Amino acid sequence: MTTIQVDNITAYHAHLYFHDMESMEAAVLIADAAQAAFPIKVGRFHQRPVGPHPVWSCQLSFAASTFGDFIPWLMMNRGNTDVFLHPLTGDDYLDHTQGASWLGHSYPLKLDMFRPS
Repeated sequence: MTTIQVDNITAYHAHLYFHDMESMEAAVLIADAAQAAFPIKVGRFHQRPVGPHPVWSCQLSFAASTFGDFIPWLMMNRGNTDVFLHPLTGDDYLDHTQGASWLGHSYPLKLDMFRPS
């Protein structure tokens, strides 16, 4: 087995998943509270599937050094919002497969965009 160096992780993304305006409002509240408490960047709230994500989503970006404080907070404060979490190593396919974690329900991702042609 090849060991992947965690030193290659430069940051993380936590994608809040939602399905309609009501669940998007819950995700907005989570994102606002997270941004008030942690040094994170909140992306756009997409009201359609974007990239590999099969449902509406919003990306929360944060430094690797923030992981230990932010992820436990997100675990306990996400409510019914599902969260897809992955590292940023420079290898998108690896990040969205081997490095993937879920809080709540998991969803099949559209990974073809990351595979070499």
